[in-house]
Amino acid sequence: MSTLRFNARGAGLRLGLATCMFTTGIVLAVPSSAAGESAPSAASVTMAGAGGSERVSYGERIRLAGRTAPGSLVQLEQAPTGRGWRAVSQTTSAADGGYGFSVRARRSGKWRAVTDAGATSAARRVTVEARLEGRSRRNVLGVEPIRVKGRLVPGLGGRRVRLEVRSRGRWRLVDRARTRAGGAYRVRFRPNAPGAYALRVRFAGDRSYAGDARRLPRVHVYTPGGASWYGPGFYGNRTACGKTLTGGVKGVAHRSLPCGTKVRFFYRGRTVTARVIDRGPYHGSRSWDLTEATKAALRFGSTGTVWAAY
Repeated sequence: MSTLRFNARGAGLRLGLATCMFTTGIVLAVPSSAAGESAPSAASVTMAGAGGSERVSYGERIRLAGRTAPGSLVQLEQAPTGRGWRAVSQTTSAADGGYGFSVRARRSGKWRAVTDAGATSAARRVTVEARLEGRSRRNVLGVEPIRVKGRLVPGLGGRRVRLEVRSRGRWRLVDRARTRAGGAYRVRFRPNAPGAYALRVRFAGDRSYAGDARRLPRVHVYTPGGASWYGPGFYGNRTACGKTLTGGVKGVAHRSLPCGTKVRFFYRGRTVTARVIDRGPYHGSRSWDLTEATKAALRFGSTGTVWAAY
């Protein structure tokens, strides 16, 4: 909490501003006048404010409170960014001159309090952040693109949403779209190789709303390959990668991937991650040889096609 004080020339008044953040919203309060100080007159009004850096989520409740002459009619006004002042709510100050408002933040802009005597408080700015929602499938077969759909809150059309992928330590644009009525959007990306992809959707913001970026759960893109399994008859032996093979070892053999490479397999709705521990298979049409433990985890048969991401 920080308190700023300054003197109004010719009025002898001291204004205390305090700004507090709570999980239920923002509470903006002015401390009571110190002993011996006079209450604000009908010609003045004070209001706690957000300063120049307050940011709240769209729809978050903010509370604005202040002091003026007792029994005054006080009107709360907002000027959305780029627009004029408009009345939002009104109340009557209490016997001690205190008053308060509780409203939901729906557009960035300035707030002020105006009394029926024509006194106006200093304007306070609140920046409202938009919120992006997005989702996609976690497992995508290589013949399909990664499709992302979601909604921008508030639900306004015509806003541009970007789809970005993390590559070499940087976010790279792969698609963009404008929101439809209600804020809905759809974007897509077709990777050129199997693997795990970090994606995010991003709204840069506009004069009414600060932007937002939402990172999506990692998406695994798979490529198909023929597979078989092995184990009995080889237990107790050392693999080409130096591991002793047993019935409980979860691993896979591949002709060229480096030893220790993690491979995520997808088969009939089930996923298993195993490391490359051996070389093989040596059948020309197959890419993978699963150990017995990997085979069991996937509920794989003797031979068939599995989908792999690495």
